[in-house]
Amino acid sequence: MTKFIVFSVTSGAGTVVDLGVHWLLSARFFTDSYWWGLWISPFISFELAVLVNFLIAYNYVWRERISKRGARSFWRHYAAYNATNTGVFFFKLALMQGLHFIFVYLNWFQDASYEPVLCNLLALCVSGIINFFVNEFVIFRKVKK
Repeated sequence: MTKFIVFSVTSGAGTVVDLGVHWLLSARFFTDSYWWGLWISPFISFELAVLVNFLIAYNYVWRERISKRGARSFWRHYAAYNATNTGVFFFKLALMQGLHFIFVYLNWFQDASYEPVLCNLLALCVSGIINFFVNEFVIFRKVKK
């Protein structure tokens, strides 16, 4: 449980990057564009958040589980981290689209510039839990010595 709490707290940095970049792109640069606001912006913000989260996870959260530290270890872990996060991202993106369509159907938040970010935040909560378990049991799993 402690690892989950540490993961959740430190993932806040990636969440801030994800939401901030997504809002900046969708509200300031890609306004009035469904594809750019709800597809391209989340992809760009996601990749930046993955990099931030990985750096924190590799150097702090799961530091003790990395037996050999070096360039090879770093890139191997980053490749696995990015690949699994990409899978979780597609789940998050589908969930975001579902939430967007629900909000459109209910006519909620349709005039608000933060509606794409709200969908992103709600989807991040669900995908974050999945992401923790993937990190805990796949990428940074305990290795028996």
